[in-house]
Amino acid sequence: MKEGFRQCMAWLHTWTGLLLGWLLFAVFATGTTAYFQDEITRWMRPEVAGQPSIVRSAEGAMRWLGEQAPNARSWYITLPSARGAETTVFWVPAEKESGPGKRSGRRGGHGRRDTQAVLDGDGNKVAARDTRGGTFLYRFHFDLHYMPVIWARYLVGLAAMFMLVGILSGIITHKKIFADFFLLRFGKGQRSWLDAHNVTAVTALPFHLMITYTGLVTLAVLYMPWGVAANYAQPTSYYQQLWGDQQPPEPSGIAAPMAPVAPMVAEARRRWNGADVGVITVANPGDSTATVTLLRAMGGAIATRGPNIVFSGASGKLLSASPERAGAALTESVMVGLHAGRYADLGLRWFYFLSGVGGTIMVASGLVLWTVKRRAKLPDPSRPHFGFRLVERLNIATIGGLMAGIATYFLANRLLPLQMSERAEWEIHSMFIVWGASLVWALARPARRAWIEVLGAGAVLYAAIPMVNAITTPRNPIASLAAGDWLFPTFDLVMLATAATLGWSARKVHRHATKPPQQRAPRAKELALA
Repeated sequence: MKEGFRQCMAWLHTWTGLLLGWLLFAVFATGTTAYFQDEITRWMRPEVAGQPSIVRSAEGAMRWLGEQAPNARSWYITLPSARGAETTVFWVPAEKESGPGKRSGRRGGHGRRDTQAVLDGDGNKVAARDTRGGTFLYRFHFDLHYMPVIWARYLVGLAAMFMLVGILSGIITHKKIFADFFLLRFGKGQRSWLDAHNVTAVTALPFHLMITYTGLVTLAVLYMPWGVAANYAQPTSYYQQLWGDQQPPEPSGIAAPMAPVAPMVAEARRRWNGADVGVITVANPGDSTATVTLLRAMGGAIATRGPNIVFSGASGKLLSASPERAGAALTESVMVGLHAGRYADLGLRWFYFLSGVGGTIMVASGLVLWTVKRRAKLPDPSRPHFGFRLVERLNIATIGGLMAGIATYFLANRLLPLQMSERAEWEIHSMFIVWGASLVWALARPARRAWIEVLGAGAVLYAAIPMVNAITTPRNPIASLAAGDWLFPTFDLVMLATAATLGWSARKVHRHATKPPQQRAPRAKELALA
């Protein structure tokens, strides 16, 4: 009975891991990069430098918006942090009805380049290249691309549910789960793939459980809206109660200069025990009814949905502060914060990142293990059936192709013309072009050759990134270290380490491909028939 249950769990583990495993790999890989999304954005905007202060950046942004968009309906200012040097501003013209939460015809509203800008720490506009930086990789892991966001989030949620079932069934399936932590044998074929899958799964098992479950919690209201529907006549009522009534007053038409923002930031810091301001929103700027809303930076605490404070824009008087959250709302906010990891210091973020890398390898090795195990059971391993060939090619395109695509995304940031129209979108297109090309290549080539060639191409692309960066920008390792900036040298090292890993993997496949194929020993039943 016990063994039968374990076998059922093994079947469940195998098929839940395979059916959406390719999507899970993409989600894990891009989600892992999100722990350094601010650093990736800094690398992809080399024109922005320095470590500006919050107060000076806020004052400079308010001054710049007052000069460039004095009649706007609202201003939105994202302030720099210890991890990012840039200040980004966005404004809604008075004639427009949409705000940042209401999207225009383009996905995410990224077509409105005429109403946003990147500023330095003194409030001067920076001629920074158009890019979505690390934010694209972060958002891709739950919004995907080229499809409606709502569909993408349902699809990713389904994959996360499959992942959670796969983890739990894997725990039940493994008899020696703790022994697997210490067992990793190389050059043993199927046994080596199973060891790689087990070690990466067991090493960061608590992280994998946490990241999968909290990932579902982040969009729980989307996946299970019945609680809101049962208690609120309109969903907007639920969000108003959760966040408070944030509707700005109607403009009076009476002009009034904006009060200094520095005392507002100081008051916010005092109330938040020293935590910094992350976002400033100004409604009706330059009007007597203007309000200034300060939102706590996401790195200020584990709870990611930070409090806010509202001031009068004309007088600087404190108008209101967000209420204390109830237990359920606070718990949800903490879980979202655990998933995003924005609260973490550098050491903890590296732990998150390496655990995410382990999860990515776990999914990839599980996908490969499916083909390795079943190839040995085929009547003629050299002539597999269509379903087997399809899974094998999808593995090549997903694992090797996505890695090559991400490298292309970084290279496109350096190589595309700076004044190119829709430049940020073409950075993204380049990633998908290479990813799609890898699928075509995998379908056209013998499987083992395709593995070697796609992994090898990825290794070359990652190795080229440091060289291309040094040629196309002044932010080479020597200049960066001389300026005390460790970001660019560290990024180069990570790219070279990724190139070495892909190159090593391609070499291992090549060495395995040159070995003569082993003939499967005939089974007892086959001998009896003979």
